[in-house]
Amino acid sequence: MLIDAEKTELIKNRKNTIYKEKWMEVNTDEIAKKCMDAINEKLKNLKKLNIIVVGKSGVGKSTLINSLFRDKIAETGLGRPITTEIRKIEKKDYPMAIYDTPGFELSEGQQAKVKEEIIELIHKGLATGDINNAIHCIWYCINVGGNRTFDQTEINWLKELIEKNKVTKVPIIVVLTQACPKTKGKQMQTLVEKENLDIIKVIPVLAQDMDFDGEYVAKAYGLDQLVDIMSEALPEELQDTLQNVQKASLKSKKKRSRAVVSAASAVAFGEGFIPIPFSDAAVLIPTQITMIASITTNFGMSISKSVIMSFISSTIGTAGTTILGKSMVSNLFKLIPGVGTGVGGMISGSTASLLTTALGEAYIKFMEMIYKGELKKEDLYDQNGQKAISKMFKEELTKKRKQSF
Repeated sequence: MLIDAEKTELIKNRKNTIYKEKWMEVNTDEIAKKCMDAINEKLKNLKKLNIIVVGKSGVGKSTLINSLFRDKIAETGLGRPITTEIRKIEKKDYPMAIYDTPGFELSEGQQAKVKEEIIELIHKGLATGDINNAIHCIWYCINVGGNRTFDQTEINWLKELIEKNKVTKVPIIVVLTQACPKTKGKQMQTLVEKENLDIIKVIPVLAQDMDFDGEYVAKAYGLDQLVDIMSEALPEELQDTLQNVQKASLKSKKKRSRAVVSAASAVAFGEGFIPIPFSDAAVLIPTQITMIASITTNFGMSISKSVIMSFISSTIGTAGTTILGKSMVSNLFKLIPGVGTGVGGMISGSTASLLTTALGEAYIKFMEMIYKGELKKEDLYDQNGQKAISKMFKEELTKKRKQSF
């Protein structure tokens, strides 16, 4: 373990290195460019999520997949009875693949073949030692809507698959599709759970709103729970990928993003372990760029450099001026008690952490507003829109200040 003197020296060296890289001379345009570079690098390095989807034709696999994930990856008619081979469905530059299995209207021999192919896929993926080739999850889909029961053929098939999966332990989730009304979904859930299968969870889902002749609309539900269960079942290396591709749970995206902010805040605290002058505050910029890139990746939206610039100029700098310049620093840090307003003041670890946390939380809100359509592109260049973003950041800074002092 490093002694305190060694820790101090390491942090001092890190600050000197960053200072020599002339971060202080970088303006908001350059920061936005570096953010875009970091976002693109993060997206390029996302691990591929691979899911096998099993079930009879007509259970609603296409609707389930297209309702859960942000890109329309599934064509209609997944698991058609005429399909006798497992198909890998993927899109260029999209970090996920779906393995579609033939429908269960096949003969018993064909069903056995599908089961063996699934196990073979699992073993082949593991043998490569590359997480991008591994099978990470299996969904077994059952249609609740057709007054069906969980028949013995399906029970036996699942039990045999589970037995063969004992060593590899790929998570298996039973998804009850078209689970409407909810009471019917609950009944089927109870029925499946009584079999005591070694699976992760049984989840009733209605992937899209269901209209009953214009008299009543059953609202979609369950997709957010499926995201939560996936998050619990998948390894850490796939958490960013899951949040990037899923569109069903804003809550889950925000939760992952807040974990990113917490980590960045801890790093910022370390960077301010030795109190630094306001004039050296740009030491925090690389950490904040990484934080913004990670949050953007989690939200899975296409963000342009101009959008990033709008956020930066509305919060911690003015477009065309040196970021964290003297006048901006003085105005910004007067919100934080104990650090003063003079440029000769010092930034402690707690102050650096507070600023990074407020910036991260403001950016999450900023992304949420865009995600929900509450903030449009044209608003970003409007004076009122920029004032709203600036106010949002100052409110976060004030809130975090009250929590910290």
